[in-house]
Amino acid sequence: MIRRSKARRELAKDLLLVILGVVITIILVKSGALDHILAFLGGHVWGSFLSGIFFTSAFTLAPASVTLVRIAESSPAIVVSIFGALGAMCGDLILFLFIRDRFAANLMASLRPSFVKHFASSFHFGFLKWLLPIIGALIIASPLPDELGLGLMGLSKTRIAVLLPVAFVMNALGIYLLIWFAHSI
Repeated sequence: MIRRSKARRELAKDLLLVILGVVITIILVKSGALDHILAFLGGHVWGSFLSGIFFTSAFTLAPASVTLVRIAESSPAIVVSIFGALGAMCGDLILFLFIRDRFAANLMASLRPSFVKHFASSFHFGFLKWLLPIIGALIIASPLPDELGLGLMGLSKTRIAVLLPVAFVMNALGIYLLIWFAHSI
């Protein structure tokens, strides 16, 4: 088990990286560098797919969101959503296989042991066995980072064969709603 102080330091580092990602996004948009990057990628399909991969992580969510909205200015939103969701599904699979345990372990270690024991014991009632994957899927569709949703799905022992179609559909929905909302304001 990870010590509480180390877990909190790791969570603080993660938060700092998220803030750094937002600052870099602002710089890319304000300087016009994002337009040059999109021109370099050439096709909107590749740009949507690559942005979708980065749409899944807390560290790269902000630049990916801005890039997907920018691509949708000159491409149909449904095309951007589908190819962005394919990329996001690949990104979710990578996160699910390699990173899911680190975030969950740091979060659980930073909490009080009595809360962790109570939380773990609630799995025996079956209530969280079906609720956690649903909440995880909703988090994947939301603008929140997918790590949290994937962590919940990992805690509920969701199989990869279930994760992939859920991740695709929820990311497509999330990207489409992001584009719709950005274009409506």
